[in-house]
Amino acid sequence: MSEHDETRETDAHSGTETTGHEWDGIKELDTPLPRWWLYIFYASCVWAVIYWVLMPAWPALPGLAGETDHTRGLRNHSERANVAEALDALAEQRAVGFAALEGASIGEIENDPELLGFVLAAGETVFRDRCGTCHGVGGQGFVGYPNLNDDVWLWGGSYDDIRHTLQVGIRSEHPDTRFSQMPAFGRDELLSRAEIGEVTDYVLSLSGTSADAGAISRGQAIYDSQCASCHMADGRGDRAQGAPSLTDQDWLYGGSREQIMASIHRGPYGVMPAWEDRLEETTLDALAAYVFLRGGGEDATAGPTGQ
Repeated sequence: MSEHDETRETDAHSGTETTGHEWDGIKELDTPLPRWWLYIFYASCVWAVIYWVLMPAWPALPGLAGETDHTRGLRNHSERANVAEALDALAEQRAVGFAALEGASIGEIENDPELLGFVLAAGETVFRDRCGTCHGVGGQGFVGYPNLNDDVWLWGGSYDDIRHTLQVGIRSEHPDTRFSQMPAFGRDELLSRAEIGEVTDYVLSLSGTSADAGAISRGQAIYDSQCASCHMADGRGDRAQGAPSLTDQDWLYGGSREQIMASIHRGPYGVMPAWEDRLEETTLDALAAYVFLRGGGEDATAGPTGQ
């Protein structure tokens, strides 16, 4: 028997030598690794070496591996190049659709199944990438971000209105941005808390919610002097100013009494970026058409050319 065998104890139950390690009476067996596992391990080592040679793998000091900071590999593989090639191929594929979209009216798009499919696909891609974070991937909106699926539009719902809003943004840095500003009646101490409560009751009454008659009467006087110039005397709003209608049940910042009071107190100031310098003209066409077609767009005779 060898010296190795003489110094090791053999487990009586399994017949396997122990390593000599013992914890609380539990002895560690020196069980050999399965051959299939060893073969896979050795094959993995061989594959790793082959990968190191063929593919970009090892960090390197600038100058030692060309213009990059890593070895290029014999295949000179680059995922950046692959992505750029895929984007170029996609742009070439979409060029036909964008060319067909140019100058087409909404009616022509709706009556051309192929063009309609292209607009919905291209527009949805841009919408999910650029707009979904705020408006939701389905355009359903959230508190402070308008729902784009209904017929309620702050600045107009025709194709031209939607496209212009996308182009210049709302309260953005674009020189022609759509701009409106509701005063912060409470924060700037233009109205007392009691007056804000009374005008809130009157605003709620415009949309059919009952409130104290005395508060409504006092609130109407405040509304006429402070709010009617933008929201109009009948509360139906003014799209030219981006002033919402107060006569329906659609509330951008919430329709409870507390939420309306908070809006009057602080004067909401939502911002939408201008996409003119971020998207190509034809991409803006597709995005505007997508928003128009999936939501409550108005004036279906208007088209990308404004005709």
